[in-house]
Amino acid sequence: MTIHKKGQAHWEGDIKRGKGTISTESGALKQQPYGFNTRFEGAAGTNPEELIGAAHAGCFSMALSLMLGEEGFTAKSIDTTADVSLDKVEGGFAITKIALDSKVHVADIDEATFDKIIQKAKAGCPVSQLVKAEITLNYQLN
Repeated sequence: MTIHKKGQAHWEGDIKRGKGTISTESGALKQQPYGFNTRFEGAAGTNPEELIGAAHAGCFSMALSLMLGEEGFTAKSIDTTADVSLDKVEGGFAITKIALDSKVHVADIDEATFDKIIQKAKAGCPVSQLVKAEITLNYQLN
């Protein structure tokens, strides 16, 4: 089974003064502004790195929920942040690191079992498999 999801971007102008919009097929984002100023200067709007961060945090949290369920556990909550690092490298810019930070509430699970499951989720999440950046994981089990 193959699932297709679409995102769309529109851009006008040069890199510094140009502006664009990003939309998603679902309508969750609809002509959300982005540009050099939203990416590098903190202006209102979005940027590719925060969208990748949101996608990675969501994907990882779902993967962890799935893998906990496969072992007979259900999370009360999973709260994940993905900190995406965009660095200047030879030849331009690159996403060099994504730091996942997850706070998870699961009843009746020992730390060793949880560590095994969460590491499997980090590696098995489809967004983790997509990126070439170093992915680190910090977590707190409650």
